[in-house]
Amino acid sequence: MRVVVVGAGGVGRSIAAELVDKDHTVVLVDRAVTASRRESVPQAEWLQGDACELSVLSASGLADAEVIVAATGDDKVNLVVSLLAKTEFAVPRTVARVSHPSNEWMFGDAWGVDVAVSTPRVMTAHVEEAVSVGRVVKMFGFAGSRTQLVEITVPSESPKIGRTVGSMRWPPGTVLVGIIRDGLPVAPTAHDAIEALDELLFLAETDGLRPLQDLFVPRTGS
Repeated sequence: MRVVVVGAGGVGRSIAAELVDKDHTVVLVDRAVTASRRESVPQAEWLQGDACELSVLSASGLADAEVIVAATGDDKVNLVVSLLAKTEFAVPRTVARVSHPSNEWMFGDAWGVDVAVSTPRVMTAHVEEAVSVGRVVKMFGFAGSRTQLVEITVPSESPKIGRTVGSMRWPPGTVLVGIIRDGLPVAPTAHDAIEALDELLFLAETDGLRPLQDLFVPRTGS
């Protein structure tokens, strides 16, 4: 798969290095391409230039790319790059970094963004995941959709412990997609029993988050 990554800062280089390790073809585009940056991801193709210019995006081979990642620290640049990628190059998949959560509402279909990733939100989610048992933790959302990936760790006192996955009635618009048990991933089947401290991963609509939490930790008096 050919991927163009715009922004060769720490975030962009980290993404590029991981993609290269998975045998994808990666082009890194940045206005400041230094020798030290090149050496950090030597397997990637490098292009110096302003990605907000059509000529630079064209030179990156964007027309042949399956994905573009707008990973600069400037939300305006990431939005412009995503829009140009969709409207001028018809890139199938655009992923954009949101540096300022207050701007997250703009990162959607209107600006050509398929997936918006708010770095502070992801970091907060990991912090919450480490300390929250029995609470729904939002991992990330999908641009242009009300669906989110969420996690809930089953508390030891949950009334659902011992119930099989197949016997559970999840809230509407909620799908169990995975279980992390003792640090290992489990593909859930109808016969798997829920255990204490299981980390359950769901795709869920926003309206289903509170009912989902109440399944495992019923509110007092309910």
